[in-house]
Amino acid sequence: MAAVVAMAGAVAASRAPAVEGADWSAYGRDGSEDHYSPLVQIDAGNVSRLGLAWSADLDTFDSFTAPLAVGGVLYFAVGNSVVTAMDAVTGKQLWQYDPEVAKVVGHKMRAGWGTRGIAYSAGRIFTATRDGRLIALDAKTGRSLWSAMTIDPKDDAYITGPPWVAGDKVLIGFGGGDYGPVRGYVTAYDIASGKQAWRFYTVPGDPAKGPDGAASDSVMPMAAKTWTGEWWKVGGGGNVWHAMAYDAKYDRVIFGTGNGFPWNQKIRSPGGGDNLFLASIVAVDRKTGKYAWHYQINPADTWDYNDAMDIQLATLSIDGRPRDVILHAPKNGFFYVIDRATGKLVNTPGNFAPANWASGIDMKTGRPIENPAARYPTGTAFVMYPSPTGAHAVETMSFNRKTGLVYIPQIEQQRVVTDPANVAGWTYKPGMFVNTGLGAVPAGMTVAPPGSNLVAYDPGKQKVAWKLPQNGILNGGTITTAGNLVFQGLNTGRFVAFAADSGKQLWSFDAQNGILGNAITYSAGGRQYVTVITGFRSSFANTPNWDYREQKRRVLTFVLDGKAALPPVEPVDQPILDDPAFVIDAAKAKVGAGIYGQSCVICHGAGMIAGGAAPDLRKAPTPMDADAFYQVVHEGALMERGMGRFDNLTTAELEGLRHFIRQRARETGPASKPNPAAAPK
Repeated sequence: MAAVVAMAGAVAASRAPAVEGADWSAYGRDGSEDHYSPLVQIDAGNVSRLGLAWSADLDTFDSFTAPLAVGGVLYFAVGNSVVTAMDAVTGKQLWQYDPEVAKVVGHKMRAGWGTRGIAYSAGRIFTATRDGRLIALDAKTGRSLWSAMTIDPKDDAYITGPPWVAGDKVLIGFGGGDYGPVRGYVTAYDIASGKQAWRFYTVPGDPAKGPDGAASDSVMPMAAKTWTGEWWKVGGGGNVWHAMAYDAKYDRVIFGTGNGFPWNQKIRSPGGGDNLFLASIVAVDRKTGKYAWHYQINPADTWDYNDAMDIQLATLSIDGRPRDVILHAPKNGFFYVIDRATGKLVNTPGNFAPANWASGIDMKTGRPIENPAARYPTGTAFVMYPSPTGAHAVETMSFNRKTGLVYIPQIEQQRVVTDPANVAGWTYKPGMFVNTGLGAVPAGMTVAPPGSNLVAYDPGKQKVAWKLPQNGILNGGTITTAGNLVFQGLNTGRFVAFAADSGKQLWSFDAQNGILGNAITYSAGGRQYVTVITGFRSSFANTPNWDYREQKRRVLTFVLDGKAALPPVEPVDQPILDDPAFVIDAAKAKVGAGIYGQSCVICHGAGMIAGGAAPDLRKAPTPMDADAFYQVVHEGALMERGMGRFDNLTTAELEGLRHFIRQRARETGPASKPNPAAAPK
């Protein structure tokens, strides 16, 4: 049973919004989802006076999220979708709701992070859980009003993305398309009752089973014509795992779809075809879910170039007249301005990041002008950029309605893509973490060092206005304001304000931790506040490298002339551990290396050097004790802290993983004294 704890008083409803932009009540502040605030009390001229108003420590394993602010109350979810309400002025906790995910989620813990956000409407907070529940809470008390299971509990689907509100409907998709046979769809529920209103499938199902009885039935024959082979046996993919928007003017829901499963199209759809509706923007009627239009960004996607990134609604002056448009900067490095009424391109997409998979986008057809080598013809390999990480990931971009610029946390990274040794004989292996269908990098092939930038992009002119080089690969999402400001958290641990027109840095604060979630800004009691949640995670080591155990995940709230301060940083001494008595078996370690590459690397880090998403296993005593290791990895003893249950692993595989962990610790760590906490068994 879910728990509501720590009632600390009535919600501060008396601080009702009195000015435009006082609330930040949606993922992107309002229905436009553009992460823009019209507030001007804090501006480029006085942001240097910004100071900490209050902070609150969070006991969580993951805080890649942004809060909401409604009527002077902050709402946010972290970790296992634990929702908290706080007084936005003082930081006093009002209530907390724990959906107790770890008690029911099972194997789905292995596939996903925490949560990226929540939604608000009509006095209700909406949150979604890893195991697939969509839950409505009373915003005043935190009491659960209804709960709906939105996915099949038996498959590999899970939810980490936020719900999205569209009128009297709340919508949710899910992830998991890289991890198992999952077919994508998005579902709408009535916000008052939780009753399902409609469901739209994003890829066709098994032709032998006939129609799904869903809102997408009418277009599934059109989609099925673009697929070949037996894609339904591995699900097809196409998950709606993040970005959506509600276009009230046309009364449509617009959502972005994911990549195919597996990534390699030669396996997924061996006879070719565009594979609708993978890697697409799709618009459907809000009331019925009936198809309106689609624009496929990457036909026949074979690179994990999905379109789960921001979908922002705007009105731009194009050729001297106003146009209702969608602004979209997906993984593939091109910036798309799409007509909201028709789904057609408005102008020729330009590059917001370097890309070599295509030379451009054909305005007549809307299709990319592909580099033939990018499809890595059988027996070849291709150094591709952007990489599957994308030129823009889920870290938010923002659009300033005054400057007309979009601010994108951009990534520059390359990846070698090639077929597996036996592409025709590739088979799905249950329990793999990411099933790409790609082969190993050929010996001697290298890629350029990765990097990142904050890019200010002009969507009307389709060109970069300015660009600021930044540290590492992943930096936080952006928001922008009418006060000529852009706020962004960095992987260096700084929270920064830039001038929106020029990119000049105007202010920064040492947050003592990297930041990936975006900030919000709102008004309460006549004062403008800025709030951000700290927390960093990566599959790669960074400089600085935020150790999972050392991170102080916090809510930080700022106001002009704020005088609060963070406590001094207290370093934690966590050396790489070794026990000389542990005899490493090279053959077992080789088995463990394969398991680690399939199931562990995305959280515990490439080369077993963690990047903040999970503990560094080289520093953990548990792998030296077979019984403790079994309880944690196989039985899920630490699911409440985000560690999944890998009950698919055999005893031999678990033993191999233990030996590989100790091998990597010995290879990468200094000679150390025997660990007294554990001995090999």
